[in-house]
Amino acid sequence: MRILDAKYSFVITVLLSFLVYLYFGYFFERTQFIALIGFYSVLFSCFIFWQKFHTKDSESLFKIGITFRILLLFSTPFLSQDFYRFIWDGRLIFIGINPYQFFPIDLLDANVAVNQSQFLVEKMGELSANHYSNYPPLNQFLFFIAALFSAKSIFGSILILKIIIILADIGIYIYGKKLLLLLNQNSNNINWYFLNPLVILELTGNLHFEGVMLFFMLLGFYFFYKKNLILAALFIAIAISIKLLPLLLLPLFYQKLKFKKSFIFYGSIILLNILFFLPFLSSELILNYTETVGLWFSNFEFNASIYYVIREIGFWITGYNIIEVVGKLIPILSILMILYFAFFKQNFTLAQLAKNALIVLTFYFLISTTVHPWYIINLIFLSIFTKLKFPIIWSFSIVLSYFAYSVIPFKENIYLLFMEYLLVFGFIYYEFRKSKIIADEI
Repeated sequence: MRILDAKYSFVITVLLSFLVYLYFGYFFERTQFIALIGFYSVLFSCFIFWQKFHTKDSESLFKIGITFRILLLFSTPFLSQDFYRFIWDGRLIFIGINPYQFFPIDLLDANVAVNQSQFLVEKMGELSANHYSNYPPLNQFLFFIAALFSAKSIFGSILILKIIIILADIGIYIYGKKLLLLLNQNSNNINWYFLNPLVILELTGNLHFEGVMLFFMLLGFYFFYKKNLILAALFIAIAISIKLLPLLLLPLFYQKLKFKKSFIFYGSIILLNILFFLPFLSSELILNYTETVGLWFSNFEFNASIYYVIREIGFWITGYNIIEVVGKLIPILSILMILYFAFFKQNFTLAQLAKNALIVLTFYFLISTTVHPWYIINLIFLSIFTKLKFPIIWSFSIVLSYFAYSVIPFKENIYLLFMEYLLVFGFIYYEFRKSKIIADEI
């Protein structure tokens, strides 16, 4: 009887999740915040149910994860408008224009022959339209692929980019299981990533490329474990050239490599990334790109935690927003934290490296001025190689930040952000203090 009940419960949760993903993909609008919280809670509850009671049904769970992604394949991204910039950049490259050299709004005024240019620039938003592209070169190459095969159809471009993202997630599933087995860990831990609703909605649903970057980072980890430093350096360099975030983790490899090997390893990564940028080389490239990346530290604010507390103290003391000052301190604090974990904590095994990478990136996000929901996918990925599960809690609570998009004009709700981070900090405290993970593993 209990077996039948378990089977019925499994089928019901799968069907329920299928309907919710269908709703999100084809009927939901991001102004519907209550619906977002309610239906996302349903997805998350089903996800936890599978992890608790059906974690051994690996083949069935893999098919379910693929099905949900295919279900979202033909939908238009519904929680983010970034994809309009992706399509724009790809079409610029297609017609021979460097996306690092011009603002979209300026090219629109100049009547540059980009298909659907007016629509794309309007939809990408004023912020994106008035800045240079900040996406690294191999990410731009993926945008170009979409333009190459679909230069006139926005839907076609979305479809191509989603296929790339789904293929990367499948790669993460396959090589994630392989790496977990090599580390003598439970290979089913990969489902904490593969079935997580934040991963499915933000990557396949909303066209973010964290998953593609993580796939190549995973290959880098895999070949690093296999002691093939050439392939490890290649894949880590590719990951950096899709998203810059892995740059923060590079010092953690030093302890295992020592000086001679690290010189070759880091040198190869730097050289490869220079080569990746060569097709976009211009006299303005370095200035424009560093200026645009720097804006994330000194101009943009969204879903921050510790930074918002510091900002309020700054208002109280100075009477104005001190983001420019704090924005300059964040990289320094992050570098100090990374160097501490690189030289004073053990990184000899890949499990230790993954755990320390998770802690370092968590610190970085907690002091950052901008933390978009899809950023947390990086923490979810790293957590599958550790005993730490606070990123799973964060992947649930972070959807509270989407309240800001449900009101016009854009406005964050400080009480909802407090609830989000109360859960996050509470669970971090629980894991590190009560479970004594720091004492046992660091």
